[in-house]
Amino acid sequence: MAPSTILTDTELSAVNSILGAIGQAPISALPTDYVGDNTEYYQNPEIALIYNILTEVNKDVQNEGWHFNTEDHVKVTLNSDGFLTLPSDSTYETLRYDFHDAWDRTYDVVERNGKLWDKVEHTETFKKGDYYLDIVRLFKFDNLPNVFQRYITHKASVRAAAQMVSNPTLVQLLQQQEIVARAACIEYDTDQGDHNFMGFDHGTSYRTYQPHIALRR
Repeated sequence: MAPSTILTDTELSAVNSILGAIGQAPISALPTDYVGDNTEYYQNPEIALIYNILTEVNKDVQNEGWHFNTEDHVKVTLNSDGFLTLPSDSTYETLRYDFHDAWDRTYDVVERNGKLWDKVEHTETFKKGDYYLDIVRLFKFDNLPNVFQRYITHKASVRAAAQMVSNPTLVQLLQQQEIVARAACIEYDTDQGDHNFMGFDHGTSYRTYQPHIALRR
């Protein structure tokens, strides 16, 4: 007997969840799964709109900067022209960034034309050396922790219902699901981040006060 498996959420299952939330039938493939115009999904603006809503909400949620999609002290090196480019690959893009030592006002960078621009020296050419960024990354929906996939799906359902269905009661019901899902994300983020008010950096060790110990007395 083969072991049972629990499938994670995908963009397709998320779109179908949103469709179900607004009373629409599920689909078997996404518009991006096809090339050419020989598919019904390119002719259905509703499916395209829902997929765009999911994509927008995914970016909005990740832009907040959670523990799973932030990384501090990322080393970036100059290219042959002396430019600093934002790191990215096939699995993520860079949403937000800043130099790791933000208190150091020697540099003040913004993005221009895919490169970092120094507003202090008014140049896109940097001196030789190593530079470190704190980065907020945008990951594909399929690569997110499941708790965030669920939150994004519920949040997108609310937005879809508000835009496509004239039913305020439905919107309110879906908003309750969104609130519960966001609370789960905050709990997950707190557990994963090991946050404390002391603000210790990586590579250090400090055991903060554990409230549950006092409760066992």
